[in-house]
Amino acid sequence: MESVARNMWMSRFTLGTIDLGPLKEPLAFIRVLEWIFSIFAFGTTGGYSGTTSINVQCRESDNKEIVASFYYPFRLVGHPYNVPNCLNGTTEYFLVGNYSSSAEFFVSIGVLAFLYSTASLVVYLCFQHMYRETSRGPILDLIVTAALAFLWLVSSSVWGKGLTNVKWSTSPTNIVALIDVCKVTGNKCTAGSVPLMGRLNASVIFGFLNLILWGSNCWFIYKETTFHKSTNQPAEAEGRVPPTRPTRPT
Repeated sequence: MESVARNMWMSRFTLGTIDLGPLKEPLAFIRVLEWIFSIFAFGTTGGYSGTTSINVQCRESDNKEIVASFYYPFRLVGHPYNVPNCLNGTTEYFLVGNYSSSAEFFVSIGVLAFLYSTASLVVYLCFQHMYRETSRGPILDLIVTAALAFLWLVSSSVWGKGLTNVKWSTSPTNIVALIDVCKVTGNKCTAGSVPLMGRLNASVIFGFLNLILWGSNCWFIYKETTFHKSTNQPAEAEGRVPPTRPTRPT
């Protein structure tokens, strides 16, 4: 009885022990990279805020800088800015476009990938023996990983197109072309500061890097499934040489 209780206690202790050995293998190491790059992907997009500006100079008046602010999720139609109408008043304008769907979709995939990477790393490091003993674990892992790789492709492509539209809508040159007072002869309007988009450009790059990581990791997960092992068994059987029986002396 004491030995049985001791074995049960040791098995429970083993379940909660963290084994860093799998990190030396591509399966877990790539998962760590996926965990890191997913944070970079949704972090560079979700926390962004920027400004764009134009300069308006009415006839016989001083030059005024007009600043328009915008931020995630890039619902630009909800960001107003006031422009002098050159009649002792101002006119309220709004930025053009609503690109929240593509931005929020990209961030959602990043958060989902981060959560799944965290959960799978816990399984790899704490329950590796249970993961490899059953065939359902690797198969389910392969399906989810392949699905997330496809979602990274879609979300990165959609957000890349949405970012192009955000750049167009926040370009000072395009904003000047939409303001009525700038079309009046005698008034002078020029483009001001251009919004810094380096952080958003990096988010698209991180999205496609995640696509490469999740897509390549499908192969290493596939090697853990019964599909790969069953295909190797016939080849190994063909390569074996049957043992020869010793001949009896006559």
